[in-house]
Amino acid sequence: MPVICLVDDDESVRESVTGLLRACGLQALPFASAEEFLAAEERARADCLIMDVTMPGMSGVELQERLLLEQPSLPIIFVTARVEEALRARLMARGAVACLVKPFEEEDLLSALDVAISRR
Repeated sequence: MPVICLVDDDESVRESVTGLLRACGLQALPFASAEEFLAAEERARADCLIMDVTMPGMSGVELQERLLLEQPSLPIIFVTARVEEALRARLMARGAVACLVKPFEEEDLLSALDVAISRR
């Protein structure tokens, strides 16, 4: 069963996405911050990371930069409330699978997950 880590400071997003993933038969591990994710032993088991772009403390962009050094094969799906095309292009150029705008459709997230898991 694929392990999907979710990093988002918004509790409602963590709860809804975790519920969706579990309903689809995936193991979902939610984290409230990039720092919490980095401190977790479970991150080594992750098959995909879904994370917010903007968070207090370390941002999703900063976490992506760190993971490119530490776990370069970990597929990342970004979710964001703001659309900034230049930032989206930069995230995708650095290997992100998708950059979805909140509120996103469940089907869009699941399609991006299919791509991410197939890359693993």
